[in-house]
This record gives sequence, C-alpha cells and structure tokens, in this order.
Amino acid sequence: MASTQVNPTRMELTRLKKKLVTATRGHKLLKDKRDELMRQFLDLVRENKELREKVEKGIEKANKNFVLARASMSEEALYTALLAPKQDISIDVDTKNVMSVDIPVFDVKTRTPDKNDIFSYGFAFTSSDLDDAVFSLSEILPDMLRLAEVEKSCQLMAAEIEKTRRRVNALEHVMIPDTQEKIKYITMKLDENERSTQTRLMKVKDMMLKEAHGY
Repeated sequence: MASTQVNPTRMELTRLKKKLVTATRGHKLLKDKRDELMRQFLDLVRENKELREKVEKGIEKANKNFVLARASMSEEALYTALLAPKQDISIDVDTKNVMSVDIPVFDVKTRTPDKNDIFSYGFAFTSSDLDDAVFSLSEILPDMLRLAEVEKSCQLMAAEIEKTRRRVNALEHVMIPDTQEKIKYITMKLDENERSTQTRLMKVKDMMLKEAHGY
C-alpha cells in the first residue's frame, strides 16, 4: 500500500523521518496531557459526588421544613412572608485554564455579609419552621453553586479528554505506523536501487576490461 502513496526518494525519506520524530514527540505530549486531564477529572468527579449528596440532603431538609411551615401557617401568610426577598446575590462568572480547558469559576457576592438578612419577614406572625427552611436553603446555596461549577467543569474536561484520546489513537494507530511503513518501503527501494546500480557498474567494468585486454 505504501508503494502507491509515496515517492521513493532520499528527499522524501528525510521528510518522513522528520515527520515521524514530530509525530512521536506529539504523541508523548498528548498522552501526558490526557493522563493529567484524567487525574484532575477524577478529582472533580469525586468532589461532584460529595457535593451532590450534600446538596440533596440539604434540599430534602429544607423541603421538610417548608412542609412543616405550610402546615402551621396559612397559605396567604406564607406567600406574603416570602414575597419580597431581602438579600441580593450576584454571581460573576470567570474562567480558569486547566490543560487547555477553560473551566468556569464563580465569584458569589451578597449585598450584605450579615446572615440575618436572609429573613425578609418579621418573626411575630411566622413559624420557626419557616425560619429553619429559609436558613437551610441559605446554607446549601454556596454548595449548590459550587456543584454547578464542578459539574460544568466535568463536562468540559470530559469532552477535552475524549478529543485528546482520539488524537492519541490517531497518532498511535494510524499516522506513526503509516509513516514507519513508508520509511521502511523507501529504505528498501533505495537499497534495491543501490544494489542494482552496483550490479550494472560491475557489468560495465567487466565489459570495459574485456575490451581493453581481450578476455
């Protein structure tokens, strides 16, 4: 197959050898990148698992408190208490480059650092269960935001790992073997041509000697 794809010349042989060196070096670098991506990806997956379990437990606890609050308060009083939030939250989204992957980084800011600003209602006409529910949600919010950040990072890194893996496989199983096969073919062709040239030269020498000395 190589004979139909390559011109067996010394210039082509030199070019292919340089290409093989570059491909081998690139293959090693991509393998190192893939391994490091996998290491960081697994760290994020473990953190994602822990955060998801923590967030699910926190939401379950908050839901139970809301159910208790709804049972002890009228629906109108509950909706009125939660109608106008007191605290404001802003999120600035930036990116961080990890092995050529731009993963998101959230910077969460609140209007005031006071934790009591989460209660937008007076305590006289509301139940303590509502306070517990609101406080539970405020506690779990940073973990929810971190979970969103980690999950998106996992998705981006998984896509980059798959892309890098395809490149590594293409170099390892296609480009490098094909280049090696072409180099081997050209080397064999050049050796064969050299042997043919030497044979012709020897015959020409014999003919010249025969004409010169008559034997």
